[in-house]
Amino acid sequence: MPLGVAVLGSTGSIGRSALAVLRRHPDQFRVVALAAHRNESALCRQMAEWHPDVAVLVDGSAAASDANLQRGPDALLAAARHPAADIVINAVVGAAGLQATLAALLAGKRLALANKESLVAGGQLVLAALREGHGELVPIDSEHSAILQCLNAGSGRHLRRVILTASGGPFREHPVAALAAVTPEQALRHPTWDMGAKITIDSATLANKALEVIEGHFLFGIDYDSIDVVVHPQSIIHSMVELIDGSVLAQLGFPNMELPILYALTSPNRLLDQGIRSFDPVAAAALTFQPVDGVRFPAFQLGIDAGRAGGTATAVYNAANEVAVARFLRHEIGFTAIPQVIEAVLSAHRKEDADSLDKVLDADHWAREAAAAVPATRPAR
Repeated sequence: MPLGVAVLGSTGSIGRSALAVLRRHPDQFRVVALAAHRNESALCRQMAEWHPDVAVLVDGSAAASDANLQRGPDALLAAARHPAADIVINAVVGAAGLQATLAALLAGKRLALANKESLVAGGQLVLAALREGHGELVPIDSEHSAILQCLNAGSGRHLRRVILTASGGPFREHPVAALAAVTPEQALRHPTWDMGAKITIDSATLANKALEVIEGHFLFGIDYDSIDVVVHPQSIIHSMVELIDGSVLAQLGFPNMELPILYALTSPNRLLDQGIRSFDPVAAAALTFQPVDGVRFPAFQLGIDAGRAGGTATAVYNAANEVAVARFLRHEIGFTAIPQVIEAVLSAHRKEDADSLDKVLDADHWAREAAAAVPATRPAR
């Protein structure tokens, strides 16, 4: 009997990659639910192919012409709890995915999590829901999938530290003085990964790596002092773990999100997949590493500091970053104003314990309003 899969964020980059994986394994998986934010035409095409039990258009203000579509945030949560879904892939973008994460875990699902903001904004709540619902939490992020695979190959009891790799984005060698003039079009040209707009900009500022450090802290119960980050431009080594005897395990592969998606569906087992490119060390060529440049990537350190502060600081960091990125993409602020907005909002924030959904959502709402109100320090060029 095929396992039922709900794909939340099905029309986005991760959602489409997930469906590509599922398409190659019809005997193993059946799509029982699809959910998209507002791309009705793409969702309807997916419905015609997959015939899910339920399909959701989350943006209730969108004019839905298909009577079979359910609409609104509540319908998204229902899809996350769908009784026929054994696995829920949460590829919703941003903090909007937190409540779907909680719903799936409380329902006892295996949650294949691509929405890192769930753990960043509400890590304590996510872990509590995991315990209460007796579900599973498996990461889709390539870096955290790599860590999980290395830990499954070794022993978590012998872990000394983890090393997350970052591509460095398109500006790792760009003159720092010229970063203020960077345009959204330039920032969206990632050298190794094909991703959605928001995460591509996060990669350019290295905010995504700060989010992943916070995510890794909650996913694996690792202290921040035991998580390091290095720039690895080739994006071949997705992460490493160092064991107490000095041994280092690494997971390698060409940049492709389909492999971590497949592993999230089957972990700790593996499934033969001819659609994923076989690794060729010669084609990978030289692998290089660099330290993170704090001057070039101030958004990274702001995120690490928020993680160490804990409480609602991480939700505020995430929300301020989302708003700043959106303002940059609309040409309202310059590229270097993104970390300036984040810093201004964090400086004004009065941290609380993140021990309830209301507190997290209130912090998120406050941070979004505060980030939208921060004046542009220079016009975008």
